[in-house]
Amino acid sequence: MSKEKVSPGEAAPKVDANTTLRGDVMTVLKTLLTERRDEEVVTLVGKLVAHTRELELRLAKLMSRDHKNEGVSRKKLLALLNDIDCTLWGDNDNATPPEEVTEANHRLRQASGIDQEAADEEQHKTHEPKRQPPLRKPIPSHLRRVENPILVPPELRPCPLCAVERDTIKFDKTEVIDYIPGEVIVRVDLREIVGCAQHEGEIKRAPLGDKVVEGGRFGTDLVATVVVDKYDDGLPLHRQKRRLGRLGLDISVSTLADQVTWATDLLRPLWRAAIAEVLVAKVMHLDGTGLPVLDRDVPNGKRLGTLWGYVGDQSIAAYVYTSTGKKNGQRPLEIGPEEMLGLRRGYTVADASNLFDTSFRNEELIECGCNMHARRYCCKALDAGDSRAAIPIAAYKRLYEIEAEIRECTSPDKLAARIAQSKPVFDELVAWCKTCHPLEPPSSLLGKAMRYILNHHVALGRFLESGDVPIDNGIVERLHVRAALTRKAYLFAGSDSGGERAAIAYTLLACCRLAGVDPVQYLSDVLPRMARRIRIVDLPALLPARWKLVHSPPDDGSST
Repeated sequence: MSKEKVSPGEAAPKVDANTTLRGDVMTVLKTLLTERRDEEVVTLVGKLVAHTRELELRLAKLMSRDHKNEGVSRKKLLALLNDIDCTLWGDNDNATPPEEVTEANHRLRQASGIDQEAADEEQHKTHEPKRQPPLRKPIPSHLRRVENPILVPPELRPCPLCAVERDTIKFDKTEVIDYIPGEVIVRVDLREIVGCAQHEGEIKRAPLGDKVVEGGRFGTDLVATVVVDKYDDGLPLHRQKRRLGRLGLDISVSTLADQVTWATDLLRPLWRAAIAEVLVAKVMHLDGTGLPVLDRDVPNGKRLGTLWGYVGDQSIAAYVYTSTGKKNGQRPLEIGPEEMLGLRRGYTVADASNLFDTSFRNEELIECGCNMHARRYCCKALDAGDSRAAIPIAAYKRLYEIEAEIRECTSPDKLAARIAQSKPVFDELVAWCKTCHPLEPPSSLLGKAMRYILNHHVALGRFLESGDVPIDNGIVERLHVRAALTRKAYLFAGSDSGGERAAIAYTLLACCRLAGVDPVQYLSDVLPRMARRIRIVDLPALLPARWKLVHSPPDDGSST
């Protein structure tokens, strides 16, 4: 039988032993079964299975591309769990019997607690009070109040009885949130000169006003706003040019680019100080994201560099740019992730990339896995229509609920809660994967999820060893969101030097975000200090978290 594709919808085939069958799939299959041509039946069914599998993979990729939210409600999980059919697992001689699969499913469901929670919800369903609609949030008290008197029109002021103009009794007050457009100003620095009346020539002049570049025309507030707008708010320089033009300032894009260059050059020592603090943190996070860079020497004139994000102890961040995605730097003085990890000791959270395999062979570098990645594999399988993935997702739902409950606890209390509550769930999850993995085809999405968990279960379970180790690498991935959004807006870096400047800006802005600091206010204060030069030993005190301790207004309890 020749291997020609069978097209659906065609007429019933006319066959003999040496002819090629054409026609509807079911008709061809019935003909082959009637004539007992078993080998050709197996070939046809094999083609159909392969084609179906290919379509499933395509559908899964499309759904995972469009489906951004990985959350699954408890109600949906319970419905999926109750609908799982154990006969979906393999039935070959070497496979685990379905009874063991059923038992593994039952143990993991009990560990996740979803059945008990559903029963509790059903029991207390009638006693729950009706939810009130959300109330409007009060207007923030710290916003400046600007009075806007609204007077009665002149034609309505006279009294209709005596025609005498009526007096004002009071004003009804209504607060409305509004906006006053920004303004570009010219700061006129009046430097005082003092002298002694008795001693001629004893004159003293006040210092120069704050500027990023000595002799420049732009103040630090403007430069700080340009940097934050570009790298934090995703407003490219050509758009900033138009916005400033609407405010009355005609300025070229190249001039704005110069301000970014000079500002990031001043911040470079602080960037190095942030890297040093990240490396000595008790727990360090690591993850990379791409950054397109213009390059005339490559096809299409653009290649992909990498921004490597590092976070230390959830409080200090650093970005390092490399011209490629390789583990080692490819240019002089370029620091890749392998060089960074070579300077590191202790707990390090990263995904299971093979770029880090050599580094984690160092016994002093402790690999901590990202359970967010493991859960993501399960969600892809569920999105592709495999309801069995609801079983591990229910376990992960319970693990993350525990993490939410202990978020504000001290490190020892976190560890005690994890040992008592999280460890039984995680152990059952690993046991479930060991039981079910031999039954699942390696190419299936659920098979890949189970293989990921089994291959990396030691690193994934590292959060059970210390209360300081997080359950996932989410903090650095969330920082990447801002880099990804702004990168999409300005499209690319103009050169590798531009990529380095982007890393410096992203570093200080990420530190501000972790510390809860206004980045414009921070840069406006720090840039002139860096322009006046500063000792290396004083740099750590200017990083956002410590800067905030000095510049935060004292809480006098007067806020309402």
